[in-house]
Amino acid sequence: MNAPASAGERLPFIDLLKAVGSQLIVLHHLAFYGPMSDWTHQLAPGLVAWFSQDARMAVQVFLVVAGFLAARSLAPDGGLRTRSPGKQLWQRYVRVALPYIAALFVAMLCTELARQWMAQHDSLPAPPGVWQFVMHALLLHTLLDVDSLSAGVWYVAIDFQLYALLLGLLWLVRRAARRDAKAPGPGVQALVALGVVASLFHFNREAGWDSWALYFFGAYGLGALTYWSTRHGAAWQTGRWVMAALVAMTLVALVIDFRERIALALGVALLLACAQRQGWLFTWPRSRAVAYLGRISYSVFLLNFPVALVVNALFTRYGNADPVTQTVGVLLAWLACNLAGALFHHAVEQRLSRVGRRRTRPPALSAH
Repeated sequence: MNAPASAGERLPFIDLLKAVGSQLIVLHHLAFYGPMSDWTHQLAPGLVAWFSQDARMAVQVFLVVAGFLAARSLAPDGGLRTRSPGKQLWQRYVRVALPYIAALFVAMLCTELARQWMAQHDSLPAPPGVWQFVMHALLLHTLLDVDSLSAGVWYVAIDFQLYALLLGLLWLVRRAARRDAKAPGPGVQALVALGVVASLFHFNREAGWDSWALYFFGAYGLGALTYWSTRHGAAWQTGRWVMAALVAMTLVALVIDFRERIALALGVALLLACAQRQGWLFTWPRSRAVAYLGRISYSVFLLNFPVALVVNALFTRYGNADPVTQTVGVLLAWLACNLAGALFHHAVEQRLSRVGRRRTRPPALSAH
């Protein structure tokens, strides 16, 4: 097995998951939000229906990967590495939120541009208010049930909640370990496992909790526990028992209440376990295209809806009202989302990410 990647080294298999996941989210938004996809549905009803309804489950890939990377960054050996959790959380906010806030400005501009060509459509967000924007910038919009400024931005707030929750659990275990003079590792895994159990058996089964981290912590915690159980240097005999217990626990939760999203999260966790233990997490695939799509995935995620909205409006106003023309519009929108994401990544995301890195060591990898 190969040695683990250093903190600044990219993980090719993670890039693959992020690249595929981000493209599925783009295609989901293109299929779910018309009007171009309404015409495309006439040519390929099954495919459009799958992208519209099922491709959104790619979010589970991001959740598991985010938990895996957060564990690798915050506590690679099972104990919280940073001495200042509050500062660590602020750095996380700066790194995630600054590109996101910039993308919100782009989204608002794109919405107003689309409104000029497509005055009435369900996919057009209402004109934004100051309070609405502030709540989005503070990542409180999901908790306060504020109307979304752009599709998919709920995930950014949930990701930050999950990171804060894991960081808090790690801090609590460290404090308890210092008081009792014990190693933090097993306590961390036990506490995170309890959070996973609570999520899978209760919170994730109640739709009213879907604005809170606990609803998603089952998938996120699976990712974190997978990292600790299969990391380089971990006792493989113990790690196998932990992974077996995770699989058994998740299967029981699925027997009680089958949820495709949780089954997918378990599958991603098992893939990551194999990839890390066998070493191909660090070596496969060797593709520059995949690596690049993985790098720009966060920017593509942030910008795909507003860009697609403009293309939809443009083809609604000036394109022929027939399935072929509108399907060409869908394909052009897919390309435009990726091009805009790449431009935003280089011009905005990379520059803003340095703000949180000037005085401290950067996190291992973005969770997106």
